[in-house]
Amino acid sequence: MINLITVRGIKTGPMVSGLMLKGWIEVEGRRLSELEVEKILNESPASVSGFGGEFFLSWDGCAARDLFGIIPGSCHAGTIVCDGAAVGVVDPQPPELSLAQAIEIAVALRKADGVVALSGGVDSALIAAMAGKECIVVGIEGSVDLKRAKAVADILDLSLDTATIDPRRIEEALVEVLAVIPRANPVDASIAATLYFVAEQALDHGYEKVLAGQGADELFGGYARYLGTCTLGQDLERDFRGLALQAARDQAVAGLFGAYFSLPYMDVRVVRKAMSIPPEEKVKEGVRKRPLREVAARYVPNEVAYREKKAMQYGSGMMREIKRLARRSGYRMVEDFLRAIG
Repeated sequence: MINLITVRGIKTGPMVSGLMLKGWIEVEGRRLSELEVEKILNESPASVSGFGGEFFLSWDGCAARDLFGIIPGSCHAGTIVCDGAAVGVVDPQPPELSLAQAIEIAVALRKADGVVALSGGVDSALIAAMAGKECIVVGIEGSVDLKRAKAVADILDLSLDTATIDPRRIEEALVEVLAVIPRANPVDASIAATLYFVAEQALDHGYEKVLAGQGADELFGGYARYLGTCTLGQDLERDFRGLALQAARDQAVAGLFGAYFSLPYMDVRVVRKAMSIPPEEKVKEGVRKRPLREVAARYVPNEVAYREKKAMQYGSGMMREIKRLARRSGYRMVEDFLRAIG
């Protein structure tokens, strides 16, 4: 059943007009066509509150956005707005599932018309194994990500398209991403520059949707700093709250190419299951992201499921090249270089 919540102020009428949908919508694990969405808006507009998926929807002076704000839009994440006033919330209530089931459904809902960004780490490897779709990887020649992505694709017998980043194009990419991302520090800039080439490669191959592993580290305890903390639960909560800013960065970069990142780990089923797992089970006996790795081990070899991976900006070789570029341009500090070109 659709989660029906009374939403006052949503306009109703004989026919919806001006319908615009970015992304995709699902209810009870089934994706809806645009015609089905239009029918719901005509017959039961309050049902918008039960919409899952990754979307920004607007119609007749109203707008709604998915629960976690994966798709950019003019209203806040998880809200329904009419004539500028908040009139309701988007808060789907799918049944509780095992972690494996939740991720399986999340990937199945997203894999149509999409390509998988594969880096060789457990997050993207699990998505790739479940999706069984074409994969892409970007990196500087000889980088760890290029090597590991190829190894994983070979193991899973998946098609992999490799894009070797030309260092001469990095400044061009930085200038473009610095103009659209919320924060211009070295970490955000280097991640954004890497994603610039991911989105470019996806579009070159005819894909607007890129399945990616963002959110897994924050949900399951993937960062190295979690190993030594005495406040793991608080740290995880803080980092999860920071995902909204990361999503704004990533989608702004993808938007330069008319593309977007689709995030299975940010599916409401996965997020709620992850939140129900005690923090001490996520980082246990020196193993980070333990619950996720245990699921992944059912789909990929243990050597892939339990392999540690460098962060994107290092695994791709992007941070190293940006530092070199800054020095060649006469800057000792990357921050100063970014300010000069941004």
